[in-house]
Amino acid sequence: MNLGVVFASIVVVFSSLIIFQLLPDDNFHTYIEQSVPFIGGDVPRMEGFDGTGIKIAVIDTGVDYNHPDLFGFGPDGKVVGGYNFINEGEPPLDTNGHGTQVAGVIAANGILKGVAPNSKILAYKVSEDGEGVSSDLIIKAINKSIEDDADIINISLGVNKTNSNIDKAVDNALQKGIIVITAAGNDGPIPQTIGSPGKNPGSITVGATYNNLTSSLIATLEVNEKSYTVIPMTGSAKLDEPIIGKIVFGGYGKEAELKKINATDAILLVERGSDVEGEMLYFSIKEKNAANAGAKAMIVYNNQPGIFLGQLIHEFIEPNYKPQIPVVSIDRKEGLEIKELGESKASLHVFYNPDFVAHFSSRGPVSPFYIKPDLVAPGAYINTTQTNGGYNFTSGTSFAAPHVSGSVALLLEKYPTMTNDEIKSLLMTTSERVSDAYGSEFSLSDTGSGRLNLGKAFDAKLIITPPNFVVNLSSDNKMAEKELKLKLLNGTLDNLDVTFEGPEFIQVEDSLQENNLTVKIKISGENYGTFQEKIFINHDKIKYTVPIQIHYTKASIGVIQNDNSLFFTINDPDWNFAKISVTKSNTEVTDVITATPNKDAKMRINQNGEYWIEAKIKSNDQTLDAYSTIITNSIDETRDDFEIIDIPQRQVAIVVGIIAIIGIVGAVKIKSAKRDTQDLLK
Repeated sequence: MNLGVVFASIVVVFSSLIIFQLLPDDNFHTYIEQSVPFIGGDVPRMEGFDGTGIKIAVIDTGVDYNHPDLFGFGPDGKVVGGYNFINEGEPPLDTNGHGTQVAGVIAANGILKGVAPNSKILAYKVSEDGEGVSSDLIIKAINKSIEDDADIINISLGVNKTNSNIDKAVDNALQKGIIVITAAGNDGPIPQTIGSPGKNPGSITVGATYNNLTSSLIATLEVNEKSYTVIPMTGSAKLDEPIIGKIVFGGYGKEAELKKINATDAILLVERGSDVEGEMLYFSIKEKNAANAGAKAMIVYNNQPGIFLGQLIHEFIEPNYKPQIPVVSIDRKEGLEIKELGESKASLHVFYNPDFVAHFSSRGPVSPFYIKPDLVAPGAYINTTQTNGGYNFTSGTSFAAPHVSGSVALLLEKYPTMTNDEIKSLLMTTSERVSDAYGSEFSLSDTGSGRLNLGKAFDAKLIITPPNFVVNLSSDNKMAEKELKLKLLNGTLDNLDVTFEGPEFIQVEDSLQENNLTVKIKISGENYGTFQEKIFINHDKIKYTVPIQIHYTKASIGVIQNDNSLFFTINDPDWNFAKISVTKSNTEVTDVITATPNKDAKMRINQNGEYWIEAKIKSNDQTLDAYSTIITNSIDETRDDFEIIDIPQRQVAIVVGIIAIIGIVGAVKIKSAKRDTQDLLK
């Protein structure tokens, strides 16, 4: 990506992916508001909630407040305020389009209706071109959002690594009672690709699913009984039943190439692009050639690493063109693998499934101690507002996040005193299961709790906190307890029913005392690993979901606090070395120590709070994982840092003095060297 400018600080990239501009004669009215009803947005509308009185800060490229659906800048307009950090003193008018697209999903109120059409927008312009932005501007915009009394902050941008300064700014907003919604990013399906601010534990991090348009088609491909990941191209029609045929390689799908092979009733495999430099061989041309050659379907493998989204319908297609056969894309590596198999038997199916995680949506995990993303929402082929009064289809987690921001606005309108944690829990525990093309549920690292269901959240009468949790079990500690707090919005806790779905070697027991639900988790056997399961709580005709992640390890690490130190014990009979990482949960600052059986493992700390402990333990020829947590509340935080690390202040003063002397001597030498150089040039 060419940013056009080198920033002194870290560069933050926007979480949008692709934009499909509508042609002037397209009838976009038939597609408007498809994703809003899909998430249950009709429920609050029927109850009279539309976001009135709620202000959402959009930190982005600004907003086109001249658009008829987002019209007006100032107290009486849709955009009631904001700030232009790019050209200070000028209004935050969007000339790129990204911020306008985000704002439209949240609050458009015209031909297109956003999730919360009567809410107001605070527009903070931190980028001109939508390609990148200094993290300093993100932080300034978050702080300005706090100053301007925003209720919600939507951040549809981020990095795929940790930026502690951005995370601190988000923490500051959360502490002020502002709900922060962040896009997960578009680096999927690779694991561990969610960065700041999406990895912040307190933010609501949103991945992307398809919606209920024709873009919600998914596909399965099996060749010689092996399954492959494929993506239907835009414009492909769904099939009533799978296509069975042999794989035939057709080069680049050119007409001349296909005349040399027998493609009749075949599933044609072709390479993306062309062998002629500069030639624009559109997918629509390849599809037409394949259909004319008698092929029943076409697979296009990438000409570079990774998978891709393709379009059969675009502004450069031939007049009256209409796709005749289904076309899917596939990763280059898998495409070449299929090519090497020769004319093998294959089965291809293209069918409707809106609850499917978009391949580009960034995945977790981000930490062994909490789950990200928090949930997913429609983010593929979303129809929204564009600059200059237009509309378009666009994709990316950038446009999943504002579905959640708009939903939060409606919930805040209904429950104005509800806290960050309560809103977050309400959305997560009422979310829907998301399955892949083969019917298997996506992992928590892909979807978090599930797909946003605003209608169900609006009807909910119970808030469960926390909405998910992680437990650490080991061979010498096979039981853990977790307390869930239940807050009634209406009714009683009579007839509360708790169930668990998971393997037989994991057992869950529950007990209810007043508004506290205690969950006891027991594990047996030696099936070590990480397990992602779910607890279901049925109450007043609504089923709530509480995901749990269970670490079950062969070795374990014990931790105790004594004064200002943590002391660690490794529990494994054959261990010989351990690397111990200790992370302060609220800052995510990590310190590392090592330990051996003959070396005490301890670490000085100077703050109270929760600490996450992760150990990599060498035992014989294996590396074993172990996890633990500890909450400290008796540390004397007023003690001097020098006292904590056991260095007398007199010695510290001596060291500082020596460093100062070295600095002065160095400066004198540098000046002398400069004079010598100047003399040579005279």
